[in-house]
Amino acid sequence: MTHDYKRNGTATLFAALDALDGQLISMYDDRHRHQEWLKFLRGIDSVIPAEKQIHMIVDNYSTHKHAKVKQWLSRHPRFHVYFTPTGCSWLNMVERFFRDLTQNRLRRGVFRDVEELVTAIGDYIDQHNERPKPFIWTAKAADILEKVKRARASLNNRSSA
Repeated sequence: MTHDYKRNGTATLFAALDALDGQLISMYDDRHRHQEWLKFLRGIDSVIPAEKQIHMIVDNYSTHKHAKVKQWLSRHPRFHVYFTPTGCSWLNMVERFFRDLTQNRLRRGVFRDVEELVTAIGDYIDQHNERPKPFIWTAKAADILEKVKRARASLNNRSSA
């Protein structure tokens, strides 16, 4: 931010990324409470064919665990929700999309109000969905496990020092 930075409002972007084909389902709102989360779940429910199971990997945000959300999920058994810790690889797919959105559309953009911001994000998502690409893992499991092993050894050396 610079000395003349002015914040013109914020928008909450809810996004569901299909890991198989890279398509995105999105919704915008002013807030991120359980009411808005339920609205997003209903939207997903309405666009995904009824015979399909929906597996959602979400972070541990309290909104996702609200009693009314749990009640709605119990009435919609095709929804399977998995909670992951921050930094989990599954969340990296969504974070990667947000990074691309920021770098390719939002950074250095000028948005005079929230409506302009939401329109820019919506246009970017529409373009993305015209030619979606699935997230491709490039790291080998052995390489990842070796990094974990080195990190654990480093951590153990610090703990004993």
